[in-house]
Amino acid sequence: MIIEIFEDIVCPWCRIGKKNLEDALANFTAEPVEVHYRAFQLDPYTPTEGSPFRELMHQKMRADEDRLNGMLQQVTQAGKASGLHFDFSKVEKMPNTLKAHQLIAISPKELKKPVVDALFKAYFEDGKDVGNLDELLTVAEQLGMDREKTRSLLDAKEGLEQVEDDLEFARQAGVTGVPFFVINRKYALTGAQPSATLLQAIEQISAEQPDENENETES
Repeated sequence: MIIEIFEDIVCPWCRIGKKNLEDALANFTAEPVEVHYRAFQLDPYTPTEGSPFRELMHQKMRADEDRLNGMLQQVTQAGKASGLHFDFSKVEKMPNTLKAHQLIAISPKELKKPVVDALFKAYFEDGKDVGNLDELLTVAEQLGMDREKTRSLLDAKEGLEQVEDDLEFARQAGVTGVPFFVINRKYALTGAQPSATLLQAIEQISAEQPDENENETES
């Protein structure tokens, strides 16, 4: 089974949805599962240098300070229920995430999940600007990637074509919100579903798949 997660690094519900999927897969033993991380940008028009976080959220959500704080507290509590920590008091900037997605794309297969996790943590717990090249290189270096080689790859736009392909797929598929899960390129689930809901859906999809050995015998 292949599960593709379309997500954006600045989307808290993506972080929660990803964790819930991992919890669901921990209880799924019917078949092996590969998880692929796909790029999505909530706002591709965010300036390269980013925008002030609270100012932008006030505008987008049309919320005053009290309402915005309530919304952020709701996310924080949802994260806590999934075992995740959020500290929005440290988040000062809404970054452009294109280069962060590029970093994920060029990361070795075994490091993709750690890179995604580290980027989420850097942004939502430490308030780091994950649109900043040096911050991205620090994340990569801490996970064992060579800093200067990674810089050269990013500068050479390595991985950018894959990111653009992901973004185009999402547009063609009509994806307007994330997290968005695509299972075996056939089934789709949207939103930060509870782990039990995800597990039930995955088990049902797995049970519906025709047995490959039977198909080979019949043919």
